[in-house]
Amino acid sequence: MNNRRYRRRNTMAFTVLSYFTLFAGVFMFSIGLYNADNLELNEKGYYIAVMILVAVGAILTQKVTRDNAEDNEILAEQEQERLGVRAPSNAKES
Repeated sequence: MNNRRYRRRNTMAFTVLSYFTLFAGVFMFSIGLYNADNLELNEKGYYIAVMILVAVGAILTQKVTRDNAEDNEILAEQEQERLGVRAPSNAKES
């Protein structure tokens, strides 16, 4: 039996930061769209930078959410093993 305890891959701070990055990018992009009358070169650069921030935030948020869900499943399995609860099997016992 392996007595090693599984650790979560993402801390709470990293999870909060990933959500903050996504929402900050969307918020900044919305402000830019609201204030856009005539686009100059520096404004085009702003939009490109914010779109990159939104893309990175979306990818990071998706990864963090998936990792946290997988970690919850693994930790639940380990807790069941520790308590001695047997997982239901698909095969019928005779």
